[in-house]
Amino acid sequence: MNVVATTPAYSPLTGFTNVLRSEFCKLGSVRSTYWTLFAAVAFNVVLAGLEAIILPGHLSAHDKATLDATRVSLGGIHLSQIAFGVLGVLVITSEYGTGMIRATLSAVPQRRLVLAAKALVFTVVGLVIGVVASFAAFFVFQAFLPGDSLRSSIGDPGVLRAVIGGGLYLTVLGLLGLGLGAIIRVSAGAIAVLVGALFVPQILVHLLPQSWQAVIGPYVPMEAGNQIFSARQEAGNLGAWAGFGVFSVYAVVALAVGFLVISRRDA
Repeated sequence: MNVVATTPAYSPLTGFTNVLRSEFCKLGSVRSTYWTLFAAVAFNVVLAGLEAIILPGHLSAHDKATLDATRVSLGGIHLSQIAFGVLGVLVITSEYGTGMIRATLSAVPQRRLVLAAKALVFTVVGLVIGVVASFAAFFVFQAFLPGDSLRSSIGDPGVLRAVIGGGLYLTVLGLLGLGLGAIIRVSAGAIAVLVGALFVPQILVHLLPQSWQAVIGPYVPMEAGNQIFSARQEAGNLGAWAGFGVFSVYAVVALAVGFLVISRRDA
């Protein structure tokens, strides 16, 4: 009797699940992941506590009445965004730097599948840590306030959206870094471009005539993205979700170019 060996049918979903598991293991197996995420949470929480202790004593009654206290409590995002951006870059450039990318692409020849798995794993991890860090910062700020002048509740208009928005902003920023890392493939270069994309347009806009600032300013990356973690919307700025949408477009474009070039260049 002849026994015919049968090969199990390949399932793309099963294959992608295995790639996801591999990418999650890689992300959790390097110290840089833990250090950058710890730094991001620490920046948020420590700065929130310091602001709650120091800031109220230096504000006038008018300032206290008009200040967006929720955004102030999330001020550490301006530091933790660097940690998230660096981690997004390192998710892919670290493999190019060590040469491990060749082993990865040998195991999974579908290069775009690898990049999709990296993006999805980072999105899940970044969103969980980012939202937790934002909630922690908000509640630490409330706990350390010496009085009630800047106190707010998570149920106040715009507050819950702003706190969750802090995590959304950090996650999309990390994906922007991931896209730039896929394009540039060198850690230092991708990080430099990311930092430049965040801060240089902010500086250049202020050198423009006032009429140009009003038109261009709301659409530069960091200004647009900041709206999602602001409980109060200032005149002349984009709305919370509109600004977040514009900011997300920058990340989508970077990732799209990354998907385009990753299959056209040697590892």
